[in-house]
Amino acid sequence: MLATFLARGAQHNVRLLGAPSGDHEWLQRLGTSDTYFRSFLIPGDTRLSYRLAPDVPEVAGTARAQRMAILATAQADPFNRAPWPDDAPDAFSQESTLVLSGAPVQPGMGESGAPAGRLSHFPMASARLGNRRAITLYRPAGFDPHDPDLVLLVVFDGPAYLSKVPTPAILDALIAERRLPPVLAVFVSPIDGETRGRELPGNDAFADFLADELMPAIRQMTGAGVPAGRTILAGSSYGGLAAATVALRHPQVFGNALALSGSFWWRAPDAPADGPGHVAELVARTPPAGVRFHLSAGRFETGHMGTAGILDTSRHLRDVLRARGYDVSYGEYAGGHDYLVWRGALADGLLALAPRLPPGERAPR
Repeated sequence: MLATFLARGAQHNVRLLGAPSGDHEWLQRLGTSDTYFRSFLIPGDTRLSYRLAPDVPEVAGTARAQRMAILATAQADPFNRAPWPDDAPDAFSQESTLVLSGAPVQPGMGESGAPAGRLSHFPMASARLGNRRAITLYRPAGFDPHDPDLVLLVVFDGPAYLSKVPTPAILDALIAERRLPPVLAVFVSPIDGETRGRELPGNDAFADFLADELMPAIRQMTGAGVPAGRTILAGSSYGGLAAATVALRHPQVFGNALALSGSFWWRAPDAPADGPGHVAELVARTPPAGVRFHLSAGRFETGHMGTAGILDTSRHLRDVLRARGYDVSYGEYAGGHDYLVWRGALADGLLALAPRLPPGERAPR
């Protein structure tokens, strides 16, 4: 389908964030009018969110400084009647959505009437890392720590997966429908952006914190001792990269890794620039670990200026894992690096990795 993005009212320029190209596209001015537009040929199953940045100032300095100027002006499209989230305080806190008729159903989304799980919050100090962060714990309705079907889910970037991706509500619905067994979920919050950028990519100390400090604390707090085969690490972007590396380092604790648009292009600073991504190299040169994987990527997550993108590196890692004998499921979506896509991709990954319940009645509502 041909999709045209339209903006009106700017005096100098308009940038489009979240374009199907995956870049910050310039919109073309229509003559000398205040109308700007850009068209893309996109698949009929596309789902994406986007923002418009009008009259972006030219900023001297680095590309990052210019990107910050774009982000400072980015806002929801005033002509789009499908903003997200719809309860945001202003247009600068919103994105606009485009969902075509062929876009896949996102399991667990929408009103379900399912019994709600219970959220609790606590601070978690780490002697190994020398820092302290917020943890949120989700206990499903009717939680039984001794239930042999219980699954433990650990999710990075906790605040985003409690809001942009309404994970508790998704779990409520899928558990009530018996599409998932009962799930005890742990949401791990980043301390700040800089610390996140150090902890999630290939950081052994952070992996050890999760396995040796956080998991014992969760067992003590909940009374649930969930085996590795029923424990799932999940995350997106750097969080997807971390799900893979942490599980490979501690397969006796985390038996499943769910990576949504994982940053598998990442290499250690001292790695050769022409080498494979860190995880693909790790998998290729180490004995296989007993970890199951679910990887997903957006078909718009292609590389730029000669660098490999998330789509290509995810496909490559999938192939390397399978060649090494790993159990891998994989999904692609007509979308980009986007929480709107990850709402469905997370549910799809959980359905792929979690053990299936025998047929039976739905949970009472």
